[in-house]
Amino acid sequence: MQEIWVNADPWKTELVTTALEAGADAVVVSSDKVASVRRLGLIKTVSSTGDIRWGEDAFRIRMSSAKDEEQIVRLARDHKRVVVETTDWKIVPIENLLARDARVFVEVADMDEVRTASNILEKGVHGFVITNPEPNQVREMILELKAVRSRIELAPFEVRNVRPLGMGDRVCVDTCSLMDVGEGCLVGNSSRAFFLIQAESLDNPYVSSRPFRVNAGPVHAYILAPLGRTRYLSELESGDEVLRVDGSGRVSPLVVGRVKIERRPLLLIEAMGPGGPATMICQNAETVRLVTPGGDAVSVVEVSPGIEVWGHMEEPGRHFGHKIRETILEK
Repeated sequence: MQEIWVNADPWKTELVTTALEAGADAVVVSSDKVASVRRLGLIKTVSSTGDIRWGEDAFRIRMSSAKDEEQIVRLARDHKRVVVETTDWKIVPIENLLARDARVFVEVADMDEVRTASNILEKGVHGFVITNPEPNQVREMILELKAVRSRIELAPFEVRNVRPLGMGDRVCVDTCSLMDVGEGCLVGNSSRAFFLIQAESLDNPYVSSRPFRVNAGPVHAYILAPLGRTRYLSELESGDEVLRVDGSGRVSPLVVGRVKIERRPLLLIEAMGPGGPATMICQNAETVRLVTPGGDAVSVVEVSPGIEVWGHMEEPGRHFGHKIRETILEK
């Protein structure tokens, strides 16, 4: 996901509170204002003495030659954040960097610049530094950016086979948010294919609804998390974040409140997605539901060959939850 920073240097308290309330990822401040930010709320600071430090974690580079481009790419490969300042050419230099997978930030002062930077090479830059000094306009820009960045591509998976398995340790993820029908988390057996598992948002005659809970699957499974990461279900802890996803592909972070691991009977679902076979193991229980492209919830015990459910495909390859490019076969 793209990061959003708000420039509050020179200092303006209203800009910091706006960044906090609107959900920005960090504020750029002078070194003597880092403590002032922490008194206002919990948000990362970008400063020579902040959480993200200039010259160590982040750099500003004015790009005017191919030499500058090479320096930016080199820093990006070391996972540094680079705020790129351009001269008279503003789009093509950034396109060149994005084509080389550089982790670049750009400064944006108004909504037009936000929309332009969000769509360069159809994927946009890695991050934005909002330089507008007016809190109301900053709020609108943050909300626009969050709307742009907060989607994920869903695709129909056609179920080919369903069969019961033996017992296994399955994980319920209890979050700090209430979810509606059609909302849940993306979970899968591999790093290339994920199924949308709905939260327990529906009542039934035997168990009350628990719209904060996703009965996600066995301990080995992956769950999608913010910033393009995956987590093993077994490693989740209170305070971690996973992604809330709805049937239209909108995403937002969910804070994990509690994780329950219990021994339960399991079920294997085999399907075919746009990129090939996809599998998921879940608890064999009526309350575990998938989401169909039509927006309906279907219990896994009622899933049968021919039914389509929402899923998400990615290129395989993960290293400690981060995407990497490598030759990999997951079966």
